[in-house]
Amino acid sequence: MIGRLPRIGELLRRRKKVAPDGSIVVDAARKATGGKAKTRIIMTMAVFFTIYSTIAGRLVYLGLQNPDMSGGPQSRVTASRPDIVDRNGEVLATDIKTASLFAEPRRIVDADEAIERLSTVLPEIDYEQTYRKLKSGAGFVWLQRQLTPKQQADILALGIPGLGFRTEKRRFYPSGETSSYIVGLTNIDNQGISGMEKYIDDQGLTDLQESGLAVARDLKPVKLSIDLRVQHVVRDEVAAALERYRAIGAGAVVLNVKTGEVVAMASVPDFDPNNPYNAQEKDRLNRMSAGLYEMGSTFKSFTSAMALDSGKATMASRFDASHPIRVGHQAIHDFHGKNRVLSLPEVFLYSSNIGSAREAELVGIEGHREFLHRLGILDKMQTELPEVARPTEPKVWKQVNSFTIAFGHGVSTTPLQAAVGCAALMNGGYLIEPTFLPRTVEQAMTVAKKVVSEKTVEGMRYLYTLNAEKGSARNARVPGYRVGGKTGTAEKVINGRYSKDLNFNTFVAAFPMDDPQYLVFTIADAPHPEKPGMTDVAAANAGVIAGNIIRRSAAMLGVKPDFSHENGATLVSYQ
Repeated sequence: MIGRLPRIGELLRRRKKVAPDGSIVVDAARKATGGKAKTRIIMTMAVFFTIYSTIAGRLVYLGLQNPDMSGGPQSRVTASRPDIVDRNGEVLATDIKTASLFAEPRRIVDADEAIERLSTVLPEIDYEQTYRKLKSGAGFVWLQRQLTPKQQADILALGIPGLGFRTEKRRFYPSGETSSYIVGLTNIDNQGISGMEKYIDDQGLTDLQESGLAVARDLKPVKLSIDLRVQHVVRDEVAAALERYRAIGAGAVVLNVKTGEVVAMASVPDFDPNNPYNAQEKDRLNRMSAGLYEMGSTFKSFTSAMALDSGKATMASRFDASHPIRVGHQAIHDFHGKNRVLSLPEVFLYSSNIGSAREAELVGIEGHREFLHRLGILDKMQTELPEVARPTEPKVWKQVNSFTIAFGHGVSTTPLQAAVGCAALMNGGYLIEPTFLPRTVEQAMTVAKKVVSEKTVEGMRYLYTLNAEKGSARNARVPGYRVGGKTGTAEKVINGRYSKDLNFNTFVAAFPMDDPQYLVFTIADAPHPEKPGMTDVAAANAGVIAGNIIRRSAAMLGVKPDFSHENGATLVSYQ
């Protein structure tokens, strides 16, 4: 260091200058050097400031964003849905907030340990599947959707790095299984997959969700025609009947005959939409709209109405039921035959297969087929509910087909369609497609089709009343409510063959019969006698279900009882 001093001195001498007055002045190099250093410092600071400002800005931006959703569902996960309410505003379905567990595999330190600790809170977790997810190296994977608040708190307490929660919306059904087949279901992503939930999506909700416009506060509740009070009664009665008669299924619908509104409809076995683990089981289907069955003697309502409406028969017409009808190798018998000529009211009252076949013969094959299509019995029903089956009929109608169809064998339709057809025979002759949304009488008449005459309706009301007074509909009578109806007991079709041991039973009831407002259609699928020595025909089960429903719900429906007079139906008999 000392050896360098002479060189430094020399440099200083070179930088000396002589002032005008003769004094020696040192060169301003130091000042110049200092200015450049200051500039470099400012530039360096500017560069670092720019870099750190960019980083800070990026961190703020990322902090305001949702977690990385690569590999996971997008906005549909938390899309809102409108509430579904009954006709009185009672909530049937609504959104609630829930937490779902996700992982960021890149941050998971020990996958085995993480799964082992998670299993203490979620014992049902699939070890192998979860392990593959945590070792995938992805930025985001779902581990468990829709946790309970306790599960979320317990997982948080585990303190596992790389796990997080996302708030989602889950569908909640306050009435549980009571209206499950009508309201329907949503999937894990809150999309409608059945019932009215699917109908709502199909009406444009899906487009709103995908565009991000499905905001909860902007979605008005969807009001149904269902009355939750009556719905509870119907579901309660069919569930009790399922157990009481040891049947494989039971169901019922309450229909407003003036508007076509479905006020209540239930089918059992059903499921709890809040925990639909068994919803896909074989026997869990909506038998009322998605099940196809031969309706048996309930179909005689249509046969008698057809004969009257054709103008070829009157209440005074007679039909020979003194012996079986033979067609080729087949013979048509009566279950409890009178073995004599019957009047048209007696054919209905005694549920004569032979008499019904004679009525069909009077109208003719083409007229018979046309009449059933006119009442919508053999065409696919148009309504909001997605689960609707298409009826079946012979490709070519022959005489034997017309005969058997006259008493409810040889064609299959849904109980709801049969109910709608019967309603047309009670409401003045108008076929009104059923609806699960509110509808006024005026609105109904804009879509109604006149299918039978007033005179035919008058005749059918008389026959229903007569059958409740003196025939198989006695078990459905409710004092004060003037109930009329018809039973139907059909041999159940199993693997294409008629069973001799099992029946499919139906019952149709209307009330009050002086001016019917409501129709109840009930079914019992393969019922057994309630007690030893009792029978398993429709009057003993499907008829009892209908009577119980009317007894418990008529007041809720606004029908006032009237005890001032008895039904005055008088049997017209021709010996």
